[in-house]
Amino acid sequence: SVSISPSSGMTKWQLWRLPFHLVSSNLCVCCCARPKAIAKYCDIYIRNGFDILVVESDLSQFLWPRWGLEYGAHVLKLIESERFSQRPLLVHALSIGGYQFNQRCKELTKRIRGHIFDSLVMGLLNHMTVGVGKTMSPWLESLVSRTSLLYFRAFKRQTADYFNLGVSVFWNTPVTTPALFFFSENDACDYKSLEEMIEFWRKRGITVEFKKWEKSIHAGHLRTHPQEYLFTLENFVQSLNMVPMKAKM
Repeated sequence: SVSISPSSGMTKWQLWRLPFHLVSSNLCVCCCARPKAIAKYCDIYIRNGFDILVVESDLSQFLWPRWGLEYGAHVLKLIESERFSQRPLLVHALSIGGYQFNQRCKELTKRIRGHIFDSLVMGLLNHMTVGVGKTMSPWLESLVSRTSLLYFRAFKRQTADYFNLGVSVFWNTPVTTPALFFFSENDACDYKSLEEMIEFWRKRGITVEFKKWEKSIHAGHLRTHPQEYLFTLENFVQSLNMVPMKAKM
């Protein structure tokens, strides 16, 4: 793997590659807030014949959306660089990572073959703050959520208004390729709003699949329900016809 950290400090990304004799033309862009846990996701895609570009989302970019927009522009520039510009894309975003990428994905609509959202933070502002808390250690979760709510209310114009715009962008996404969602009913994020959006997408003609559990862990569904998660994910990825024959065999 190759690891690069830009001098701006805005974005960290890592490229996980197949052995040199099986280098894939397909690229999975994985957006996450907890990069230490990403190896198990990379293993899934490597088994299916993908190279994986791991993009780390920083909490500060979510707390101050203008930084998030700059971050998105940097990721877009990277994906459009000569190294990656000809590759079909599959996006796998966890938690708040979905918003960081989706803000800038319009320019990539012709290259994105599918997208996967795991524990997408959805709903009103109080649900957003819960999502922020979930990115922290369990013993800090409640404190961070409460503090974030006060912060968002104090800086509504610079934060909450951007979040509302981000949710609107999701509902009206320009990317109409197939999508897969993973979520649970016991996640403090608003799963009912997510179900409403899924139904709205389907009415727009977008192929949407989802796997919902009654009980699970935010951004931890793979760890909690490994067999169901892997079965659902691999079936979805293979349905996109992106998997090379050698990987299928």
